[in-house]
Amino acid sequence: MINRLRKENAVMLMIDVQEKLLPVISGKDEIVRNTIKLLKAAEVLEIPMLYTEQYPKGLGGTVSPLLESLPAAAVRYEKNTFSCCDESGFHEKLTGLGRSLTVGAAGLNPALLVVFGIESHICVLSTVMDLLSQGIKTVIAADACGSRNPCNHNLAMDEARACGASVLPIESIIYHMIGRSGTQEFKTMLPFFKE
Repeated sequence: MINRLRKENAVMLMIDVQEKLLPVISGKDEIVRNTIKLLKAAEVLEIPMLYTEQYPKGLGGTVSPLLESLPAAAVRYEKNTFSCCDESGFHEKLTGLGRSLTVGAAGLNPALLVVFGIESHICVLSTVMDLLSQGIKTVIAADACGSRNPCNHNLAMDEARACGASVLPIESIIYHMIGRSGTQEFKTMLPFFKE
């Protein structure tokens, strides 16, 4: 069964875009630009959001352009594991965002989790694989993810797709969540795609 991504059923997860990790990532400038667009969409469309930081004492916090763009209601989560799902309390933080991520007793369609961040082949991929194994439908914003080596990024996106994740560009994700032109949300987001 296909569950279309809409603003009413979306949740966002940004993984580890941090001060000491980002500088070595291939295509980092584009990743930051695309991530800012996703963060703006989360704010405009009122999409619940969780962001993680891997061992911030050693790797620093979320990079400032993204920290400044985060929606006010975004929830921070510190971790030491590569897969977010292996960190104690992560699932509770995720479900605490207020949208059901698995099929409920009434059989209602679950939310779709939009995942992006770094590194694609380590924390992003292991988290996505674990989410999928828990029955959580996952969409990866491929052009808002990255690795030091672009080959590793591409292999990770292939593997995530093979495991059942949808792998899409941010434009597809944002336009699917907006749903229609002519709305105030569409008008607010349009300048971000004209850059």
